[in-house]
Amino acid sequence: MTTIGVEEEYLLLDPVTGLPVPQADKVRAAAGVGHLVTDQEVQYELLQAQVEVATPVCDTLEEVGGHLLRLRHAVGVAAEEHGCRIGVCGTPPVRHGRPIAVTDQARYRAMVTQAPQLVAEQLVNGTHVHVAVPDREAGVQVLNRIRFRLPTLTAMAANSPLWDGHDTGFASWRTVIFSRWPVSGMPPHFEDAADYDRRVERLRESGLISDTGQLYWQARLSATYPTIEVRCPDVQLRADEAVLLAAIIRALVETSLAEAEAGTPLPDCAPELLQAAMWHAARHGLGDTLIDPEGTPHRAGDVLYEFLRHVAPALDASGDTRQVTSLVHRLLQDGTGADRQRAALAQGGLRAVTELISAQSTMP
Repeated sequence: MTTIGVEEEYLLLDPVTGLPVPQADKVRAAAGVGHLVTDQEVQYELLQAQVEVATPVCDTLEEVGGHLLRLRHAVGVAAEEHGCRIGVCGTPPVRHGRPIAVTDQARYRAMVTQAPQLVAEQLVNGTHVHVAVPDREAGVQVLNRIRFRLPTLTAMAANSPLWDGHDTGFASWRTVIFSRWPVSGMPPHFEDAADYDRRVERLRESGLISDTGQLYWQARLSATYPTIEVRCPDVQLRADEAVLLAAIIRALVETSLAEAEAGTPLPDCAPELLQAAMWHAARHGLGDTLIDPEGTPHRAGDVLYEFLRHVAPALDASGDTRQVTSLVHRLLQDGTGADRQRAALAQGGLRAVTELISAQSTMP
């Protein structure tokens, strides 16, 4: 069975005001005190109002879900000890008028020099799913095939409608914020692994990026692990919603590997149409049409069900079909995280949103 791993980024929020608070150093240290997590599992992020967690390498969805619940609980308890809560949302509903302190690492200090305003507004949190691939050559072929499905994944995972106390009109405002960096958005098509490495090296030589960590494409080859890293989803309200994404992304990678081996032609979708499809998905989530891999608009539910049909053999092979089907049905009934944040805002204002994004963090 193909192995997977999941990374999640959380905000640290004042429980009363909902404002981000710079407590990452203290929370990260406290999370490891009870020996429930290791240093490698709770990591620094760019800004001191954020922490990142990373599961070990997992074989099954049960492992992924168990580790995410353990990590959410450990970080949540550590946050409470320091007077804050974790917020599982792609963007903070409200922000300070002043920048949050940057984590004191050379790489992050260099980013402030490069783009101070972008760093100040980089309070965004995602779910990153790593899926093992046989080698970098196979990984590039997978990248070329999964890029057509990234808008649908973005729509499913939309959980960042609010910014500065108001509704942005976007289901995933995080996607828009991330698109402002020099190398971001949809990954381009690559001929092979050598082409990938050559083009990345030219970006580094030009000074446009300092390292491969600044390849902010929505999917990329991991520089650390033998994996494809899919980065387009917002962080999810519930742990099992992250598990759903991990299951579908693993099935998509396995399907793409099989297609590449069989020589199945790639969909014919122009890069500008694909980029616009991503914008459209971030704007509407599952509340409107989505653009299918051939560039044709359809009802979001229809595109999602076609996606599931596309990866069905891989889901069957891993034994994940029943769980995925159940979670997708719930998603279509209850809506995305963005839908639920908007409902909370309408019913109880920003305080209700803060309660939602904090309370959901330890839900299975």
